[in-house]
Amino acid sequence: MGTQFTAIWIALLLSFPVVLYSRDDGLMRIGLKKKRLDQLGRRVVPGSVNFIPKEEGGGASKPAATKKYYNIGETEADIVALKNYLDAQYYGEIAIGTPPQTFTVIFDTGSSNLWVPSSKCYFSLACYFHSKYKSSASTTYVKNGTSAAIQYGTGSISGFFSQDSVEVGDLVVKNQGFIEATKEPGVTFLASKFDGILGLGFQEISVGNAVPVWYNMVNQGLVKEKVFSFWLNRNVEGEEGGEIVFGGVDPNHYKGEHTYVPVTHKGYWQFDMGDLLIGTETTGLCAGGCKAIADSGTSLLAGPTTVITQINNAIGASGIVSEECKTVVAQYGKIILEMLVAQAQPRKVCSQISFCTFDGTQGVSMNIESVVEESSDKSSDGLHDAMCTACEMMVVWMENRLRLNDTEDQILDYVNNLCDRLPSPNGESAVECSSLSSMPSVSFEIGGKLFELSPEQYVLKVGEGVSAQCISGFTALDVPPPHGPLWILGDVFMGRYHTVFDYGNLTVGFADAA
Repeated sequence: MGTQFTAIWIALLLSFPVVLYSRDDGLMRIGLKKKRLDQLGRRVVPGSVNFIPKEEGGGASKPAATKKYYNIGETEADIVALKNYLDAQYYGEIAIGTPPQTFTVIFDTGSSNLWVPSSKCYFSLACYFHSKYKSSASTTYVKNGTSAAIQYGTGSISGFFSQDSVEVGDLVVKNQGFIEATKEPGVTFLASKFDGILGLGFQEISVGNAVPVWYNMVNQGLVKEKVFSFWLNRNVEGEEGGEIVFGGVDPNHYKGEHTYVPVTHKGYWQFDMGDLLIGTETTGLCAGGCKAIADSGTSLLAGPTTVITQINNAIGASGIVSEECKTVVAQYGKIILEMLVAQAQPRKVCSQISFCTFDGTQGVSMNIESVVEESSDKSSDGLHDAMCTACEMMVVWMENRLRLNDTEDQILDYVNNLCDRLPSPNGESAVECSSLSSMPSVSFEIGGKLFELSPEQYVLKVGEGVSAQCISGFTALDVPPPHGPLWILGDVFMGRYHTVFDYGNLTVGFADAA
């Protein structure tokens, strides 16, 4: 691999701290972008599903006669500029204490705590490459001392709680609880371009039940609208890396109307998602609905291995050969196919041939440990068995091809090909840059509307010309029921679609980014 390709993989690893239970060195500062948003446009009253953007020239678009709207007007909204590192890390600046001590953070909707390195972090190398909070230098510091630890998808931190003022753009949040990190083990945060993480998820997943920064912004009357929104620039050469708006929506960075869906489970910004299409073909697994979260702290799009494998096959991504998968196809492929043709219940097929122990609750690819249920009890050792996993995936794949009226030979050949496309253990997959023009689009059904990603939007390209290298923006993560199957719509998706997090109405909205 070239150094650029290696760099982007490091960046992706560092910015994939999916916290599914409850991520700059100090010399590189980005400066706060502080401005007032006047006439932000029109916002929908509770129950409606659209935002009406301003028209060119500053006038607000006229709402349809059947909808009711109210005007944000002269609302003071706080904009913080984000810096973009390789389309993989988006981070901005905050300050803690009096006088202010500055830090760069990921504004992460997939977690809920604020943490920065502590001056008392002595034995973690990562702390020496990032800015550290010094409580003795702040006149507004209040001691707490309660210990805390957070386990992310690709790293962990531990330390203790403290309290101080936190400045985000022009807003000063008083008496904010946060974690001083005294341990950042491993390499996860060592080379990151950010110092810490500012979580924007719900308090339900906050470690120590700490009140999130966003909650305090609302409770202290710092924002008039209980809304924050993201624009992520997918042009790494762009002057602006992106922005987060607290208290409103910037009409300069979206087109048309937002499609809103209700938050279905407070913790993450979770909502129901419909089918996922590769080109115009359904992938099957989410035809009856899946769960999804909008996660600004995840670089890629993460989803069930079953579907990621189908996407890999469609886009020609190289993965690893699964011998278990091929063994099941060779020995039991025809039997499974005959059972499906005979209209056996798909979810019971693998138990009927003794690959899995069916209890009515397991999903596909259950052998991959879910970080949601990391410590939960499993109903059977069979759920961890690779043969069970291969069988369950095969059932989904075969069902899809039966719907297309493929022949037996065509179906078995297709399934064998998918075995070759199973992602590597870390989920990453490389693609040929020269094949972008022939790759299909991938679409997510959200709120009854298809949100399409073109190959140029879901493939991360590093370099130009013959030296260019490309990686797929899709990675595998398996979360079993009742929490899954789950899709994590990270920066690849949020870069294409401007995203609004409406805390007041408990909805998430998406519109074309501009």
